[in-house]
Amino acid sequence: MFSEEILASRTKNMGASAIREILKVVMQPGMVSLAGGMPAPEAFPTDLIINLARTVLEKYSSRALQYGTTEGFKPLREQLASYLSGVGVTADADEINITSGSQGLLDCLGKVLISPGDKVVVESPTYLGALQAFAPYGPDYIELETDSEGVVPDSLEKILWEHKVKFVYLVPTFQNPTGKTIPVERRQKIASIIRERGTLLIEDDPYSSLRYRGTAVPPIHKFAPDQVLYTSTFSKTFAPGLRIGYYTGPEFIRKWLVLAKQGVDLHTSTLNQALASEYLAGGHIQAHLPKIVNIYRPRQEAMLEAMEKYFPRTFNWTKPEGGMFIWVEGPKDLDLDPIYQQAVGEKVAFVPGKYFFALPGSGKQTMRLNYTMKDEDTITGAIRTLGAILERSQA
Repeated sequence: MFSEEILASRTKNMGASAIREILKVVMQPGMVSLAGGMPAPEAFPTDLIINLARTVLEKYSSRALQYGTTEGFKPLREQLASYLSGVGVTADADEINITSGSQGLLDCLGKVLISPGDKVVVESPTYLGALQAFAPYGPDYIELETDSEGVVPDSLEKILWEHKVKFVYLVPTFQNPTGKTIPVERRQKIASIIRERGTLLIEDDPYSSLRYRGTAVPPIHKFAPDQVLYTSTFSKTFAPGLRIGYYTGPEFIRKWLVLAKQGVDLHTSTLNQALASEYLAGGHIQAHLPKIVNIYRPRQEAMLEAMEKYFPRTFNWTKPEGGMFIWVEGPKDLDLDPIYQQAVGEKVAFVPGKYFFALPGSGKQTMRLNYTMKDEDTITGAIRTLGAILERSQA
């Protein structure tokens, strides 16, 4: 009955998530998925959530079930102000807003900030979900140069001098998809550059709590609070199904993001926000994070050890100090698409890296691996299988 004539012109920039399509494949019986970025179900504090739900209903009664303000549930914003101060982000409760996961914020940023043809600067590669959120609004992407330590600040400085840029989007800590972390000296340099140029930076920080080794690095927001919109989420440290994200940043931008959210969902679930508030208020996050880390650390170590043993010497990969991902690069002339098909045929799935580049044609020789969803023995076996397939591709 209907045809594409009924659709808005922006839909030409919309497409199904490559990763979501891959996840349909990994639902096949016997498939070992190293593809998704989902937290392990055993990392969810299920028993605690049952108790928190009782506490919330006793403490807030019908208030936890009622409509709320778009900015967010005030007790949660107050708890977040205290919590964020511990990670280097200084903000009052009224300067923190709640979103329906980080993805909801990314879409609102696109809606509020991007007009067709606006230049948006991203890492190369970058988070696929951000590309999906921004793309319908028609930006022109500019990719930053990166190396083993993430973004090269000189590349950012050159871009900002040569182009009028709407904003810069970065995942500085345990980046998705590479797992890289920008060191503090580079963060300070990046902060200096955006202050000098008056540029808005979106700092997406969902993974920094998942640190297995090394020393925590302060967020870029600490060095340029007037230029940085900092955002994070409870999806990796509590439960993703609650869809609770949050952000703080320049007042002018916050005001417009609230208006955009009002048109989308009015506000994030009051009940879920109350659960997150009590999770923080009771000190439960400090008690639970070590349990999550103790699940993921040995899985990451098992993957890295197996890769060292089974992957061809022509491949290189990141060795992150935390997060959920390892990034693999093969020889420049390699195309991992047929290798992905072979791997699926042998019941192992990964994500081809090409999907994480803003500009088409890049990353055919790369892949992203995830280790959070499988136990150590399963990971070792899957890497052995994948390594054998890669070896055959080099023959």
